[in-house]
Amino acid sequence: MYKLCYFVPETHLEQTKAALFEAGAGRIGDYDCCAWQCRGQGQFRPLDGSQPFLGQQGELEVVDEYKVELVCKDELISEALEAFKKAHPYEEPAYEVYRMEVM
Repeated sequence: MYKLCYFVPETHLEQTKAALFEAGAGRIGDYDCCAWQCRGQGQFRPLDGSQPFLGQQGELEVVDEYKVELVCKDELISEALEAFKKAHPYEEPAYEVYRMEVM
């Protein structure tokens, strides 16, 4: 089992979750579409050569974003990550994948 955590602007919150749920992520026992989310702020500065969805090259950008956490079975993680990256608007989405022990 894996835990996927990612950061996304509110404009694409539901779109990214839907893509992950469609790929089979977010299932816990007899429940699906399970996720936890929290609103916060992210910051970044697009460098030369980037094509930012938000902001301008060389300028620090601070944006309201959501952090979303959900689980994913081992056999679905590659497909789920591919679906997530297609649904996410950022050129380089920020995300983390953790291997979990199920007890």
